[in-house]
Amino acid sequence: MSPDPGPLGIIAGGGLLPVRVAEAVAASGRPVIVAVLEGHGDTRAYPRFTAQAFRWGLAATMLAWLKGHGVRQVVLAGTVSRPSVLSLRPDAAGVKLLARIGRAAFTGDDSILRAVMKVLAEDGFEVLGAQQVLGGLLPPAALLAGAAPDDLARADIQRGIAVCRALGAVDVGQGCVVQQGLVLAVEAIEGTDAMLARAAMLQREGPGGVLVKALKPGQSRLADLPTIGPRTVENAATAGLRGLAFEAGGTILLERDATIARATAAGIFVLAFDPAEYSEGTTP
Repeated sequence: MSPDPGPLGIIAGGGLLPVRVAEAVAASGRPVIVAVLEGHGDTRAYPRFTAQAFRWGLAATMLAWLKGHGVRQVVLAGTVSRPSVLSLRPDAAGVKLLARIGRAAFTGDDSILRAVMKVLAEDGFEVLGAQQVLGGLLPPAALLAGAAPDDLARADIQRGIAVCRALGAVDVGQGCVVQQGLVLAVEAIEGTDAMLARAAMLQREGPGGVLVKALKPGQSRLADLPTIGPRTVENAATAGLRGLAFEAGGTILLERDATIARATAAGIFVLAFDPAEYSEGTTP
């Protein structure tokens, strides 16, 4: 008999993903302990669970709190904006933790995540990906909604993948909007929804653009995977886009049925793509 893994700890940002993970794990009979990152998530989203909010500067206190509840495995889930230096206000333990994280705390998102996961491992935690505890999050390559992209849309997807790879190489973002070969917007610290709002003001006449989401080169699959859901579809439709394309096997699809239904109602396609089919040199 395998040893009891104990409660699952969730370090929760905003959005539905950490809530869904908590609910699924609890339904399996395993206790769940939720550490909510203040300013990103809300403890009120976890009424059934032991949950407490912690600001960034109390990260060391948060880890001690998780350990005190018997947590050995943790999932990092939800949307999180990297804090500014002045907002941290660390306590004494937090200062020591920041010293261990080092410069990564103030560089790209993937850099800080790698550093945080290294610290977690050094402190005896095992980091799990949300997809390891909540099945069906990462769709394989398939057209999930709408008509298959035409040659122009395929060319926009190919261009978008190249842009995402370039952004990811410098640890900036995981998405962009391309219309007729023109890059209308790229995702940075503001996130996908704000990027789509900006793209809506920049759309050109003619066939609408495509939102493309892809992993950063070499990105860890344990946290901060690209994510889409019903709200992404709504914002894409509002922005005049005709499709969403995301990397198969590496992008989280939240509320699959609702996302597909809304895309179908809006008349836009949702495509989980195999990057090999859209690599440079591939004819659209």
